[in-house]
Amino acid sequence: MPNKDIPNKGLPNEDISTSPVLRALGHIDTSIRLRAALAIGTAPDPGYVEALVARCGVEPEFSVRENLTWALTRHSARQTVPLLVAELGSDRARARSQALHTLSKIGDRAAWPAITRALLTDADDEVAMCAWRAAVVLVPEDGERELAEVLATQFGRGDRRMRLGLSRAVIALGEAAVPSLRAATAAADPDVREHALATERLARDPDAGFGYAVEEAKRVVALGPDAREE
Repeated sequence: MPNKDIPNKGLPNEDISTSPVLRALGHIDTSIRLRAALAIGTAPDPGYVEALVARCGVEPEFSVRENLTWALTRHSARQTVPLLVAELGSDRARARSQALHTLSKIGDRAAWPAITRALLTDADDEVAMCAWRAAVVLVPEDGERELAEVLATQFGRGDRRMRLGLSRAVIALGEAAVPSLRAATAAADPDVREHALATERLARDPDAGFGYAVEEAKRVVALGPDAREE
């Protein structure tokens, strides 16, 4: 007798809305939700995409969200991307952040116009970080400099994890980010200047590590507004 706790793929003629695997996506047991996402990703079916996207916006467990994202990457971008883009306008921060994360994994540049300044500067830290990662994956070459200008407005924001995330995004843009980064290293705000200097240092010497780059930046900022790293 099959284990009722393990979701199984429905038969081809089965009504998707009543399938065990779809019901399992909302099960109270995390392990069952996880297996449901794995089952759908293992045997993709267009009929499950809407449910996957909807579940991404409310799923509390990181491991399950990661597998929901993986399952979505196993489906056609023509079907998933429009639904994920629609989620970017959600009132729920989790829905926005997970949609951005999934779009970055799919990598379809058709989603680029939906990565707005509002998302890149979202008041929710997780949404903003996911937007930065998605943006550097999806941005076309002719949009890199403008993206760098927007990212530069976020220097000095958040905790160490968030600042490292922004630094990595700026560095990923390469030469296109140099003018905005250079301008930020001369900012009047010491937090902005420190973060920009640390980013500049990390770009020159990735092996130095972010912690070392920050300490060096603090030293430079302490010397005054006209000081620069050698």
